[in-house]
Amino acid sequence: MLYAGVDLGTSAVKLLLMDGEGKIRKIVSREYPLYFPHPGWSEQKPEDWFTQTMEGLKELLADSDKKELAGISFGGQMHGLVILDKDDNVIRPAILWNDGRTSKETDYLNQVIGKEKLSEYTANIAFTGFTAPKVLWVKNNEPENFAKIEKIMLPKDYLAYKLSGVHCTDVSDASGMLMFDVKNRCWSKEMLEICGVREAQMAKIFESYEAVGTLLPEIAKELGVSEDVKVVAGAGDNAAAAVGTGTVGDGMCNISLGTSGTIFISSEKFGVDKFNALHAFAHADGHYHLMGCMLSAASCNKWWMDEIIGTKDYAAEQKQIEKLGENHVYYLPYLMGERSPHNNPNARATFIGMTMDTTRADMTQAVLEGVAFALRDSLEVAKALGIQIERTKICGGGAKSPLWKKIIANVMNLKVDVIESEEGPALGGAMLAAVACGEFASVEDAAAKLVRIVDTVEPEPELVAKYEARYQQFKQIYPTCKPLFDVLV
Repeated sequence: MLYAGVDLGTSAVKLLLMDGEGKIRKIVSREYPLYFPHPGWSEQKPEDWFTQTMEGLKELLADSDKKELAGISFGGQMHGLVILDKDDNVIRPAILWNDGRTSKETDYLNQVIGKEKLSEYTANIAFTGFTAPKVLWVKNNEPENFAKIEKIMLPKDYLAYKLSGVHCTDVSDASGMLMFDVKNRCWSKEMLEICGVREAQMAKIFESYEAVGTLLPEIAKELGVSEDVKVVAGAGDNAAAAVGTGTVGDGMCNISLGTSGTIFISSEKFGVDKFNALHAFAHADGHYHLMGCMLSAASCNKWWMDEIIGTKDYAAEQKQIEKLGENHVYYLPYLMGERSPHNNPNARATFIGMTMDTTRADMTQAVLEGVAFALRDSLEVAKALGIQIERTKICGGGAKSPLWKKIIANVMNLKVDVIESEEGPALGGAMLAAVACGEFASVEDAAAKLVRIVDTVEPEPELVAKYEARYQQFKQIYPTCKPLFDVLV
């Protein structure tokens, strides 16, 4: 049988077709616009997502026996607010994860309601990107739209609804709303009351590997497939990517070097960092995970190369870098403010330590190392919770750089496993569909059978020691600069 994974990203939807052996048959991508109606705002039209997903599915299935399609599932950008009226029409454009308009609402939640209460209700505190502050923003600024709300949804769940007719969400994506009781895997009555919404306005909750229904007859007819094709809940993009890299079960780790960067640690037990520097979310495997998310990772290198140096030959620039662990230049990678572990939208990117003999290669090296050091900040929080990690998978565009993988391995002092197929959330979505259709007994079973490690980058003791000394210096820079960041905005 065949399984489709739909990764609803910020710039495009990526669709992947996988067979029961885990072989990827085809991948297609369809772009859609991103709108910035005001500085710091970021929106998209859910209708665009659905149009491009349908066209993408037709292209994806064009060369295959459509009768073999058994299931469709999703990975998707998290935290976005999609609101529907009584006729299930979209009320306003979706407010996305990287939208910064909710600082007032975020401060209200953290300072007035209080971080302790938020953590008690949801296992997390408020961030500007989360969904609950967006609901409050609509309530405060667009009361006429707020009054029309019949359903509150997340981006990928709008696609599932359009395909199946079911208002649904999954536990991993719901965890990023700040409206979900992560420990008990249900809506938080306290948070719904704070946001002024009823539970009836929220989607029905499923585990990521559960079918929410089957294709609507008209959708099945348009695609030329069976009406028995299962629509499966899927997961938020990071949880779906973790499934795709085999980061499931207890004590597994994945580092993603995408536009943003994450360190994702799966756990069988529920746990919360008392400082809420890491997100505590439900995982797509039926258990839990901790996640540190930095807002600018590979995008730092892209900014440095494209905008500052003015080159697209990233590999050539990295060839000039020779002396790892000996760089006197440091870089704080906070181009978009920062989430984990600082939760400071005012944080800014900074170079420090340059002298007259500093070279272009030193600056490039500092960017790569700065991202690695910032990821280690989150790893240190996990260590403080008693979590011991010895190795990690790695994925994302930045993971294509052998040098960056080496830096990550030695800064973090972890063995870095490179996997055969690096298709992230789309592959994770297809695997979740396969589990729901009975191809595999569980998410862990699917990961064990389908995810293959093809290389491991080992940390080198001498280099680990050098980077340990550098990291101890790096971690003093942010607290020193923080008072200045707060007056520069």
